[in-house]
Amino acid sequence: MSARILSGRDTASGNFVEIEIEAGLIRDVRISENDGQSAIDSWLSSGFVDLQVNGYRGYDLNATDIEPEGVIALTRELLAVGVTTFLPTIITASEEQIIASLRAIARARQMDTAVAEAIPFAHLEGPHIHAEDGARGAHPMEHVRAPHLAEFDRWQADSGCTVGLVTLSPHWPGAQAYIVRLKARGVRVAIGHTHATNEEISAAVAAGATLSTHLGNGIASMLPRHPNPIWTQLADDRLWASLIADGHHLPAETLKVILRAKGIERCILVSDAVALAGLPTGIYQAPIGGKVEVRADGRLNMAGTNMLAGSGSSMKDDIAYLVRSGLTSLGDAVRMATINPARFLGQSAELTVGAQANIVQFYMDDVSGKIEIQSVIAGKRSFHAR
Repeated sequence: MSARILSGRDTASGNFVEIEIEAGLIRDVRISENDGQSAIDSWLSSGFVDLQVNGYRGYDLNATDIEPEGVIALTRELLAVGVTTFLPTIITASEEQIIASLRAIARARQMDTAVAEAIPFAHLEGPHIHAEDGARGAHPMEHVRAPHLAEFDRWQADSGCTVGLVTLSPHWPGAQAYIVRLKARGVRVAIGHTHATNEEISAAVAAGATLSTHLGNGIASMLPRHPNPIWTQLADDRLWASLIADGHHLPAETLKVILRAKGIERCILVSDAVALAGLPTGIYQAPIGGKVEVRADGRLNMAGTNMLAGSGSSMKDDIAYLVRSGLTSLGDAVRMATINPARFLGQSAELTVGAQANIVQFYMDDVSGKIEIQSVIAGKRSFHAR
């Protein structure tokens, strides 16, 4: 197999580099010998890593008729926008529906090597969340329930141990013991969709919770000044924080404060994209939210209101928003979409010799401030960029 060379500026160093790829691995990374003019519009980074994807471009992981082919198609849509690793995310639902979604994901990984390489495991966001309005978000109240280890074991038994991350609210009796047992099974636990007390949150972290899921969202609209669940999670250095940086879920000043409090090194970008993300503007009928408007700026609203109906972003949109808003450098934004989430997963996302060639080549439009994907390589495969 002949080698392929990508050139552009490394988002980590800013240097003009050439990356030589052969047999799906990075063979060489070298400073470019030219003056960089031919690559000035291109940036190179490792592939984006998204810990929270509910769907994209019409493919819905929580649909009642989910099939493996839909998971395969979704994976290819995400690869086209630079996401080379992602966690398919299943929200609160009946046990039957959760298992159906997990089985479809497991089967897709068996059927398609590209899917197996892109999906390390699934993320269960719920059903053990807080039932209160606000904290519950768009999750259906009728399926919110307490954690039960026997149910978790049924999920795993029926899907070949597909679940690797569970988001829950630690207010439930027995939540601390549940977290301990999940950790013993090699499963990561996140805190989210919660109105738990600071004592309950701290107990969850002591038991093994390591992530705050979309911190600042999935929480009550009105909170005490202090203590409250946001301050407690911000203050605990043992917790990573995932953030939806689409310009709609969190105001810029809130993002700025979280980034300063946690530090870039403990923050992770997630899209939390739903099935309507990436679709043309218009009014759609959605299983959750009913009539939903896809706006030109990417915002998803319940039609006729200003209420969010999920996230319409992809990882490249989150990165671009942070840079365009002056909240971070491009290098730091890309780090939160690559190195940090990979480290949370126990993986590496460095452009180093010998590593698998998960690489995105892109440019930022000076006028719109948006990121356009030029080329995506995931191992031995190249994918058409969108």
